[in-house]
Amino acid sequence: MCGIAGILDRSTPKNMTKNLLRMSDTLTHRGPDANGIWVSSEKYLGLAHQRLSILDPSEAGSQPMHSINGRYVVVFNGEIYNHLKLRIELKKQGRSVNWIGHSDTETLLACFETWGVEDTLVRSIGMFSFALWDKNTSTLMLARDRFGEKPLYYGWVGDNFLFGSELKAIKSHPSFHSNIDRNALCLFLRLNYIPAPYSIYEGVKKLLPGNLLSISLRHPEPKIKAFWSGIDASLKSKSDPFIGSFGDAVSSLETLLKDAVSQQMISDVPLGAFLSGGVDSSTIVSMMQAQSMKPIKTFTIGFHDEMLNEAKQAKAIATHLGTEHNELYVSAADTISVIPQLSNLYDEPFADSSQIPTFLVSSLAQKKVKVSLSGDGGDELFAGYNRHQITQSTWKNISSIPNPIKKLSSKVITQISPEKWNHIFKIIEKVTPPIRGRWSNIGDLLHKGADVMLSKSDADLYDNLTSFWRDPSSIVINGKEPHNNISKSIFDLDQFSATEQMMLLDSITYLSDDILCKVDRASMAVSLESRSPFLDHRVFDFAWKLPIEFKLYKGGSKRVLREVLYRHVPKELIESQKKGFGIPIDKWLRGPLREWAEDLLDESQLKVDGYFNPELIRQKWSEHLLGQRNWAGHLWSILMFQVWLRDQK
Repeated sequence: MCGIAGILDRSTPKNMTKNLLRMSDTLTHRGPDANGIWVSSEKYLGLAHQRLSILDPSEAGSQPMHSINGRYVVVFNGEIYNHLKLRIELKKQGRSVNWIGHSDTETLLACFETWGVEDTLVRSIGMFSFALWDKNTSTLMLARDRFGEKPLYYGWVGDNFLFGSELKAIKSHPSFHSNIDRNALCLFLRLNYIPAPYSIYEGVKKLLPGNLLSISLRHPEPKIKAFWSGIDASLKSKSDPFIGSFGDAVSSLETLLKDAVSQQMISDVPLGAFLSGGVDSSTIVSMMQAQSMKPIKTFTIGFHDEMLNEAKQAKAIATHLGTEHNELYVSAADTISVIPQLSNLYDEPFADSSQIPTFLVSSLAQKKVKVSLSGDGGDELFAGYNRHQITQSTWKNISSIPNPIKKLSSKVITQISPEKWNHIFKIIEKVTPPIRGRWSNIGDLLHKGADVMLSKSDADLYDNLTSFWRDPSSIVINGKEPHNNISKSIFDLDQFSATEQMMLLDSITYLSDDILCKVDRASMAVSLESRSPFLDHRVFDFAWKLPIEFKLYKGGSKRVLREVLYRHVPKELIESQKKGFGIPIDKWLRGPLREWAEDLLDESQLKVDGYFNPELIRQKWSEHLLGQRNWAGHLWSILMFQVWLRDQK
């Protein structure tokens, strides 16, 4: 895992080396072990690399790296898990290579020479972003892995085409001057993250996952081509469905996951895993421990608030599996202390509040390992989100109710504040002990359900379930929310049920732009590599061959994945209510964070900044403080932007 950056200069190049070093220095946290730069003989192309040594930490793995025939120069970030198999494949095809070392970067270059760039990417299993200079054609190529585990920003800044693993590398170039993209800000308010290809700045973009970009001074307009598409891959799998029994599916998935985990356990440095106690991370850890001769190091963050704490369950699973378990209980003060670091970690506004515990568990793991596997991707592939279950179990019933009745029901629910609903159900719990603790935050859920009830279509339902600010263009001054073409194309696919459409959209957007972004920035901030075995694209292909009833069944989620896990961990250790990896931002905004938030949400300051219409923001802040509604998600996005904006100044 590393940090990469570079410059393609169409003017008379000046200070190329100095500027490359400047960009590279901003990425030291991504690769503190070594660094290197390379400038073309013509001085108009430069590549920079910060190295986190995972495979072949010797000089043989140093970058920028040149191909044997001298045609290519590459800076690479990530891992190619099947690179040793690719070496065998090269040999079988008669390609004899005098290998200098055993890094996957060296393997890639040999594959590029033999098969070309696009064919090599199709053959590769991994997470990556890289920049490749082709001396023969004077072409720069940028690529990003299928799911977007590794980031890559790019754009023309004056006469310089700049790229980097993080925005801070591009911003450090002396030519960088760019306005905030108010349209992208609208997307941020809706989603709490900025989706690719947008960034917070005009003219700077994120390369979409599974894409290959080519650019040269002769052809300065980037040409972008997808070497992999989640939509195409899922359609292909859907057309070739799994024909075995449910038990056969469990066995096939277990075999596939074992292989994916085995490949991702290859490392020349200490390795461990995040363990939350949920199905996804427990499955990965069980696969790791089954293939290891010594205890796997596992890491969990615990909270003293029992409503949030999953550490006890994680510890029980770790004990059963025999891992070397590490846990750290953190206080509210410990958690809040991370907030001032967030804008620097994420470079652009990012408002998934689970970013905080993700950073804490990464910091814990980094003390003992350099690589940590995670369960990211399990929810998207095996229908793990509540919205998948809601759509599967209740949406057909709700959609059949006449609109006047839905509107009346919604109005009745929302006339009672969430706080009052919570009070009502607390009384019910007192007289009905068996259901005690099952209805926490029921008021917010009822108000959310009232909104869902008014959905007009599957696409509208998804928007209602995933959106924060419903009309962000009314909040952002001179902002216009871009149309979501990906969403439309997926909800037009008749081959999938509404639930499957949501799962696919989650895999293509939410997974890469929220979940994987969160994990990448949090882990790389402390120089820790995070790997996600569920995102082996072979697992994705297999998951989409399975019928939905193998995933959702009688109100339960991840059916086939759970059965894989039950072969390694007793069912009773798993079947408890999942709490999620969150923190009580709603309570903190009314308590220890109130003064901090009030300062950032000051009406006069919002007007001076000139990005938001403050009236609706102040209204939601007032309602939140009074307990009338839980507007934490909405307010957190505004607060994260305001903190980020101040740091830019």
